[in-house]
Amino acid sequence: MKCISKKTLGLNLCAGLFCILFTGCKAPDYEMPFSVNHPVSSYRMNISESNADLAVPFAFELCVADGNVGAELGIDMTQADSAALFSLDDKRTIYAKNVNERMDPASLTKMMTALVALKYGSPDELLTASANVKIKESGAQTCGLKEGDKMTLTQALHVLLINSANDAAVLIAEGVGGSVEGFCEMMNQEAAAIGATNSHFTNPHGLTQEEHYVTAYDMYLIFNEAIKYDLINEIIRMPSYKTIYKDKDGNSKELSVNSTNMYLYGEEKAPNAVTVIGGKTGTTQAAGYCLVLLSEDTAGKSYISVILHSEKRETLYSEMTKLLQEIPQQD
Repeated sequence: MKCISKKTLGLNLCAGLFCILFTGCKAPDYEMPFSVNHPVSSYRMNISESNADLAVPFAFELCVADGNVGAELGIDMTQADSAALFSLDDKRTIYAKNVNERMDPASLTKMMTALVALKYGSPDELLTASANVKIKESGAQTCGLKEGDKMTLTQALHVLLINSANDAAVLIAEGVGGSVEGFCEMMNQEAAAIGATNSHFTNPHGLTQEEHYVTAYDMYLIFNEAIKYDLINEIIRMPSYKTIYKDKDGNSKELSVNSTNMYLYGEEKAPNAVTVIGGKTGTTQAAGYCLVLLSEDTAGKSYISVILHSEKRETLYSEMTKLLQEIPQQD
C-alpha cells in the first residue's frame, strides 16, 4: 500500500485549496481540494517521479488509510469495533479496520487536550481551579481537585495523561482557553488543522456527550502530533507520578497517581521484540475500552496502534497484543 501523509500547508478550515509548485519560469497551478466534511480523513494521490511538474499533497509525511487494510494477516479483531497499526518510520499502514467510522473516544480525548494546552499555553503557567472541577458523573476518574487549588500546567498534564483525571482536564481547559467552551473551539480548530476532519470535541475529558467523537485514523493523527511535544512524550512513558500543589489558602497538598496503562505497570506484556513506550487509555460505557499506544521495534522504529470500543478490558489488551505482534521483527 502506497502511503502519503497529511501535512497542513495553508489549510483553509472551510474548504482550502492549495498547491506547491515546482517548475520553470511560470508553473501551472494544481488544485488539491480538501473538505472538512469528507467522510474519510485520508487522501491519496499517485505521483510519477518522471513528472516534471509536481504538487505536494496535503499529506506528505504520514500514512493514509482510506479503507480496511491487512485482512490477509488474519488478525482476530472481532471484539474491537475499530483498530489500526501504523509504521511511523516506513509511512505505512500495516492494519486498518473501520478506521474512518466515528466513535466515542472516552479519555483518548485527553491527548487532544494536552496537545492544545501545550500549543497555546505555557508549561510553567499557574492554573487555578474553579468550582467546575467538581465532576458530578458517577464513577468518573478524578484526582480530587477543589475550587481554589493551584497547579502548574506541567503538573496538571501529568495528572491528566497518567491518571486520566477528568477534573484536571477542566482545570486545563479553563486555564488555557478561558472556558471549557472556548477550549473546545480550540480543540476543533486544531483537529481540522492537522487533518483530523472526522473528529469533533464538546469537552476536554471525554465523558460521554452528544457530538463528541473521533475516528481511529484521526486518533492516530492527533496522537502523532501530540508526541512531537517533548513533555507529552515524557509523560506518556511514566507509570506513576508524585507532586505537591497548593490549595486556596496556600497550603501544600501532596498528590500521587498511577498510570491506567496496564503495559506500563507490568500487568500486560508486549510481544517479544516490541517495547510499549506509552500511550493513553479511555473507558466509558458508551465508548467501551479504548487504547492508543506508541511502541518501538528492536531497531528503534516507531509504531502507533489504536483500538476503539472493545467490550472488555481483558479483550482490549489481548487484541492490542495481537496487533503489536504484526510489527515486523528486525534483523
